[in-house]
Amino acid sequence: MSLLSDLRILYHLVLRPVRGKSHAERMENFYSGQADAYDDFRKRLLHGREELYRQIELPEQGIWVDLGGGTGSNLEFIRDRVPALRRAYVVDLASSLLEVARRRFATNAWQHVEAVEADATTWQPPEGQVDVVTFSYSLTMIPDWFAAIENAMRMLKPGGVVGVVDFYVARKHAAAGSTRHSWFTRSFWPVWFASDNVFPSADHLPFLRSHFEQIWCKEARSKVPYVPLIRTPYYQFIGRKR
Repeated sequence: MSLLSDLRILYHLVLRPVRGKSHAERMENFYSGQADAYDDFRKRLLHGREELYRQIELPEQGIWVDLGGGTGSNLEFIRDRVPALRRAYVVDLASSLLEVARRRFATNAWQHVEAVEADATTWQPPEGQVDVVTFSYSLTMIPDWFAAIENAMRMLKPGGVVGVVDFYVARKHAAAGSTRHSWFTRSFWPVWFASDNVFPSADHLPFLRSHFEQIWCKEARSKVPYVPLIRTPYYQFIGRKR
């Protein structure tokens, strides 16, 4: 970690315009200048990932798909269990992030883990059905996030598990037992993140709960580097395909 590296990341997050005609072009334009420093900064920004990935039950010789998995760093959270997988796929549209992922897999000698440049709303694994699908701070960056979840349902085996961790805001009238956010929280964070094409949604959790049998869910808040006092809300969800 260095101040210079952080300043470069902050420039891309706050000041540099995101350009591109397609979603894939915008993703690569956003990440290409920060790919090598991506993991260090996100470690302090994207909370709850390790807890989520460690919570997921992993069948022996199972197949795991990480949709919007970027640099593949999420697999480091379960590195002791990766060798027991039959196959793992990290799917993303940003080629610069996937290059970092391929170097990571080579360093770890994970020959059964593949980085795939593809759309999370349409890509399907060659094996047909899989055991686990995860989204780590990727649904908020996928315009058709609901299509990505439905695509995950198609590739999951009956009884397969989905895991999601991401930013969000609660609905104005949240369901009983759910966290309720103030007007400021519900209004501020969508505007704050929108310049980076990140869209915290009030509909993620209700959509997931209506499509999967909930196994575990947690709603919390986390610090944002260099932004004192305020905390951004995020959720963790694990569900089973009925």
